[in-house]
Amino acid sequence: MKRLAIYALSGLFALGTVFTGCEAVKNTNKTQRGVAIGAASGAVLGGVIGNNAGKGGKGALGAVLGGVVGGVAGGVIGNKMDKQAREIDNALPGAEVERVGEGIKLTLKENAVRFDTNKSTLTAEARQNLDKLVPVFREYGDTNIMIYGYTDSTGPADYNLTLSGDRAKSVRDYLVGKGISSSRFSTTGMGIADPISSNETVQGRSENRRVEFAIVANERMVEQAKQEAGK
Repeated sequence: MKRLAIYALSGLFALGTVFTGCEAVKNTNKTQRGVAIGAASGAVLGGVIGNNAGKGGKGALGAVLGGVVGGVAGGVIGNKMDKQAREIDNALPGAEVERVGEGIKLTLKENAVRFDTNKSTLTAEARQNLDKLVPVFREYGDTNIMIYGYTDSTGPADYNLTLSGDRAKSVRDYLVGKGISSSRFSTTGMGIADPISSNETVQGRSENRRVEFAIVANERMVEQAKQEAGK
């Protein structure tokens, strides 16, 4: 989350230079400036994250960046996501939690959710860590959760694609078994695609074997946000 904060600050500094010299913006009120800066900073932030996410930008990150509501309603959703992201970060310190656009990217590497070699069955430690997320997912029921499974490059690509999909489904099935509605989930196996580290090292391959969550507002949250924005 520190990395995301740096992106946000750099975007706002750049925007400050642009907007302070714009006479049209000087003549707007605070609410209008907030919406304008929010929309522009979202574009800057999206560009920065897209450039720095590298090969991982096509997976869960890309899904989070899609379907942006924007404006005041988008700000309402963003505030709710800020709170949820903090609660996830506190519940599971071993996870990587990033606020992106109007959603959350949650990455669970092997230190949080590990599978035995060539298996899609969750280990006892993985189940314990997922248990820590259940209360947060229950509290924020107006979100949809997309789960992406990834592998390293060891072994045939088609086998890894199937294995990564099975692992994503195992995570979903476990959370559904804990009472989270199945309608909130979708799963995708990404296989060896979008590595976040080099597959040439043991550490890199370990980091690539991961599960990512893209957490976004569902239709109900979007409608509520629009109602709140209109008050």
